[in-house]
Amino acid sequence: MAGRAPTAAASPISSRDRFAVVAARFNEEISEKLKDAALAAFATRGVSADAVDTYRVPGSFELPQAALALARTGRYAGIVCVGVVIKGETPHFDYVAGVAAHGISRAALDTGVPMSFGVITSLTEDQAWARAGGPVGNRGAEAAQATLEMVAWLREIRAGRLAKRGGRRTRGTARRS
Repeated sequence: MAGRAPTAAASPISSRDRFAVVAARFNEEISEKLKDAALAAFATRGVSADAVDTYRVPGSFELPQAALALARTGRYAGIVCVGVVIKGETPHFDYVAGVAAHGISRAALDTGVPMSFGVITSLTEDQAWARAGGPVGNRGAEAAQATLEMVAWLREIRAGRLAKRGGRRTRGTARRS
């Protein structure tokens, strides 16, 4: 699906929360734009720069291992993973993109720490740039927003304050159906 990701209303985040951004160095110029946009999105949502740690790894293939290691420290409320995988002439793209997506998802499920997939998977470099602050948006900013939303959402679920009504999320007493 092309286009910008939907955004939700700002959710409250504790001033004690810490976040991590893990950025792949491969395709570094584009990846840096994703990282910078993620940091800007945190700032826009009221997360201080001191509450966000930035880490770099060689490529998108290494993002899941780094995210899992960071989650296991117990220091982070959420982790944003950003990188760029551009299709070439070999199936390498399919393996790297698949491992990154599955690994980040698995790390989040295994640890319960919200993690977002801010990895651009594109057919061309032009498509990657379009998703790194071009006309299609910035996947780094979208990933940071998704992480913040999931941190708040999971807290509400765990506290029993989130109920589903009419297919939309509402705050209130959770009810069993």
